[in-house]
Amino acid sequence: MILPFSTEQDARAAAPVVAVHLAAGGLLAYPTETVYGLGSAPNREALASLARLKGRPPGKPFLLLVSSRRMAEEYGLAFNASARAMADACWPGPLTLVLPGGEGRLPPELRGTEGGIAVRHTSQREVALVISLMGHALTSTSANRPGRPTAPGVDGIVTAFGEAEASGELLVLDGGVLGNVPPSTLVDCTAPLPRIIRDGAIPRAELRRMVGRLAP
Repeated sequence: MILPFSTEQDARAAAPVVAVHLAAGGLLAYPTETVYGLGSAPNREALASLARLKGRPPGKPFLLLVSSRRMAEEYGLAFNASARAMADACWPGPLTLVLPGGEGRLPPELRGTEGGIAVRHTSQREVALVISLMGHALTSTSANRPGRPTAPGVDGIVTAFGEAEASGELLVLDGGVLGNVPPSTLVDCTAPLPRIIRDGAIPRAELRRMVGRLAP
C-alpha cells in the first residue's frame, strides 16, 4: 500500500494506519529530512524483519527516530553536557547522536560497537507528527540495498522492494521526490568527549559555532 504523505492532513490520516501496521510487525518506507528511510517498530522481531528486507549484514545496527528529546529520555537514553548542547542547538534536524543507556527498554540490535544507540529528532514534519501521535519511536535505515544508491522517491522504493510492498509487508508513505541532501552528521556521545563518526549535513565547523567547546 502507498499512502500520500506531503501535508499535515496526510500525516494525521496515515498515523493510525501506520500504528496498526507496525504493531502487526509490518515495515515502513518514508521520507526523512535527508533520504527515504525504511523502518519498523523498535522491537527485536520487527528489526529482524527489517534486516532481512534491507539485506543488512548482522551486527550493523539501525538508528532510532524520535519526535522529541523527552521521548529519547523516556527510553532511558542519557544525554551528557555535549549531547544536551548539540540536541538543543540542532534538533529537530539532521544530527544523529549515539547515546548510552536504553538497557531493558530498547532491543540490543540497536546498539552499536560504541555501546550506544543512535537517535535523531527528525525535522521531517510529517514523520515527526506520526511518531508523536503513535507515542513511540521508529527505527530507521536508508531505503536501499547495501551498496546501492538510496531511492529519491517512491518509484525507486517500489523497484527495490516491490515484492514486500505488493505482499503488504511494506507500507510506503509517499512524500514526493527528495533532493540530493547529505546524510545526517553522526556524533558519538558515549564518552565524555564527543567524536564525529560520520560527516554529514551539519559540518563540524557549524557544530562548533553553535555549541563551542562542547562540540566534537
